[in-house]
Amino acid sequence: MIPIANRLQNVEEYYFSKKLREVNLLQTQGKPIINLGVGSPDMNPPERVLNALVETFNEDGAHKYQSYQGIPELREAIVGFYKKNFNVPLSPLTEVLPLMGSKEGILHISLAFLNEGDEVLIPNPGYPTYKSVTNLVGAIPVFYDLIEDNNWFPDLIALEKRGVEKVKIMWVNYPHMPTGTQATNKLFEDLITFAKRNDILIVNDNPYSFILNRYPRSILKYKDAKAVCLELNSLSKTFNMAGWRVGMLLGKSEYIKAVLRVKSNMDSGMFLGIQKGAVEALNCSDMWYMSLNSVYEQRRQIVWKIADALKCTYDKNASGLFVWCKLPDHFNSEEYIDLILKERSVFITPGTVFGSNGKGYIRISLCAPQDKLEEALKRLT
Repeated sequence: MIPIANRLQNVEEYYFSKKLREVNLLQTQGKPIINLGVGSPDMNPPERVLNALVETFNEDGAHKYQSYQGIPELREAIVGFYKKNFNVPLSPLTEVLPLMGSKEGILHISLAFLNEGDEVLIPNPGYPTYKSVTNLVGAIPVFYDLIEDNNWFPDLIALEKRGVEKVKIMWVNYPHMPTGTQATNKLFEDLITFAKRNDILIVNDNPYSFILNRYPRSILKYKDAKAVCLELNSLSKTFNMAGWRVGMLLGKSEYIKAVLRVKSNMDSGMFLGIQKGAVEALNCSDMWYMSLNSVYEQRRQIVWKIADALKCTYDKNASGLFVWCKLPDHFNSEEYIDLILKERSVFITPGTVFGSNGKGYIRISLCAPQDKLEEALKRLT
């Protein structure tokens, strides 16, 4: 056996990669598992998106390599989407970079800006990929606490007292996953000031803005943001296109060029049909968001009842594809979830997947049809 690289010593297989194997095994054994763990939208994309994909198959050049920067129509659509929905002006030539899902952007940004030994501020709880990628590139994860008593916002004063001289990147994610907390104007303004004062690149990971959220925000809207901020976004959640792998990076041209130097060595462009479908998605009317959220609102009502059945507390003002629930005191979330999976055939995500501050919490996904949610409620009541 050839030894694996040292960089893998601190990187584990992604939780859902491992756990879903267990869930799939139970299903093959005849267990009627209801999966409320993963945030993979189960509904179809807009019909116009599917039509655009199919219509592209016979276009000249459709099956050739595509531009590393995406077709001009896609970049224009992204710019129009950000102007309409966030009031953020961007240049389609220099300030937008389409990605094969925003997840790859986390790696590309890290490769572009981090050296070995640089520190990276990572939210706890937060998306596990931030930590994994930081370890892969040889940087040092520094976790900053998000707690319910502080509305899941970072304590920037405490961070500066701790010392941030070695910090190069700070990952933020609002609306926040897993808690569903939304940013305020003041939070984004404070983050920008903090970044300018300490020469830190803030990256806001922003795929949940349009799911059960009345006030979509981009950090790039705020004064001086482009000097110290990048933003990632995705079509996965907003347009039910998780498997299409379409994301985007937005920000200052010099930052975008640096990331492109990495990306252009990692892939050979996105399939044309997917890009044409993405253009149609980004040009959807407000009726799309209204109809999508109408379904999620009905589902959330049932998930709140599931949380009540489990004697959890939760924030009805939270947004996103999940309900973040606090278990009764002294409950071990991982043991409790395993018990529910074994005895009730319902899979829910334990909060500890997202960091130590997820202890005592669980996350329930809205990405299941209403009848499945109602069945899960019956099993858990």
